[in-house]
Amino acid sequence: MTATVSTEGRVAKVTRPLRPRTRRLLLVWGMLTPALLGLLVFFVYPLLANVYYSLTSYNLLSPPEWVGFRNYEYLFTKDPRVVTATVNTLWFVVILVPVRIVAALAVAWLLVRAKRGSGFWRTLFYLPALVPPVASVVAFVFLFNPGTGPVNLFLKFFGIKGPLWFNDPALSKPSLVLLGIWVMGDIMIIFLAALLDVPQDQYEAASLDGANGIQKTWYITIPTIVPVLIFAVVTGIISALQYFTESAVASAVASGSAGVVSTNPGSVLGYPGDSLLTYTQWLYVRGFSNFQLGYAAALAVILFVVASVLVGVLLRKVKAFTPEDAS
Repeated sequence: MTATVSTEGRVAKVTRPLRPRTRRLLLVWGMLTPALLGLLVFFVYPLLANVYYSLTSYNLLSPPEWVGFRNYEYLFTKDPRVVTATVNTLWFVVILVPVRIVAALAVAWLLVRAKRGSGFWRTLFYLPALVPPVASVVAFVFLFNPGTGPVNLFLKFFGIKGPLWFNDPALSKPSLVLLGIWVMGDIMIIFLAALLDVPQDQYEAASLDGANGIQKTWYITIPTIVPVLIFAVVTGIISALQYFTESAVASAVASGSAGVVSTNPGSVLGYPGDSLLTYTQWLYVRGFSNFQLGYAAALAVILFVVASVLVGVLLRKVKAFTPEDAS
């Protein structure tokens, strides 16, 4: 801030220092500017643009043509495969997410109590999480190959006829759940850190009061790691709603095809029998195989809304059960 004063006929400018609060605000906004610009450019603008394109007919080759809510009307009333894709995706949300969390928590609990070789076992359980998704799916489809896979050959040795696994519509999704358990190391290592952070003096005090193992787990361990559990559930739901790579590669490899997606109804998409057709796969096909970018944008908007609602409801429900000192 500046002011003008007169000294012996001369005019001079006197600069007043900024107030401490103003300086702090300028510093804070200056440090936030790069992050805010990135948020506006890479999130807010694409989101608004996607909403706009969802109200148009757009194929990348010609300018968008305004069609209003026609894409949404077709999505909810005339697209039969979007229902199948939605049901499959919700199956992964309801089954895959809880199974991975329970398995990871159980393994982390066992590793905390390991007396010898804990470092070796931690590394062994974490290593599969480092395998690229495509490579892990290809390896699993090979292991569970109905004719030549090691799993069915092992079962045959005991006189058991192995199932079709990824070639059976009833077992294709459970087979991917087994894959999800195998690569649970990313969640397991987070649970392991949370369990190691539980205060030991609380366990000792509970033992003096006569609490057994189940009571210690229910009243000490679970309340302490609730924030980590919430994080695992929220991130798991978001990942399951976007489930794409594993199911697409499994369909392609199990069917013996080199392609992942196709617009041909008799193609490998969702093989076998549309059991592995997910919402994001169908979005990809409609947008980048059929070049129906407007309709694909509508699918993306619905996915964003559903994910936001599910996460919002989940956070609101668990807030009542979250200890105040753990929030």
